[in-house]
Amino acid sequence: MEIERKFLVKTLPEKLEQYEKKEIEQGYLCTNPTVRIRKCNEEYILTYKSRFGIPESLERTAKVCNEVEVPLNEEGYWHLKAKVDDHMVYKTRYLVPIADELKAEVDVFHGNLDGLLLVEVEFKEEEAANQFSIPSWFGEDVSLDKRFTNVYLSKVENILLLNLTLV
Repeated sequence: MEIERKFLVKTLPEKLEQYEKKEIEQGYLCTNPTVRIRKCNEEYILTYKSRFGIPESLERTAKVCNEVEVPLNEEGYWHLKAKVDDHMVYKTRYLVPIADELKAEVDVFHGNLDGLLLVEVEFKEEEAANQFSIPSWFGEDVSLDKRFTNVYLSKVENILLLNLTLV
């Protein structure tokens, strides 16, 4: 199960380059349920996500879904990449330690999403997500805003279509 909160970035953390980073490209083979391929540095991953069996909640602050990840080999990744719908999403992800042994995953997007900055935090329990103290450098909470899902972003031709004021 994946439990995460997502925010726009108000200001980037100082010395962002000092943190571990991952170069990510990902695309979608299906959007309901979500079937994604991802190249993360030199790892290749197939991910299945669905909300099947997860009840709706008006009190929910985090995005909650079932998630299964399985490794792909490089050949399988390239074969599936040719079948991706819409655009690939390209981003650099920085892993920034924050309180309570959590890591903020700061995504700096490239290509047609150049200029978009998002930060995600994953939690073990939904209660922890609801009680999360938001760091001052985080911006607006977009956890439940479908425009900020990577599936939606893969369909965006140009960042200007999101009508955002970017950092």
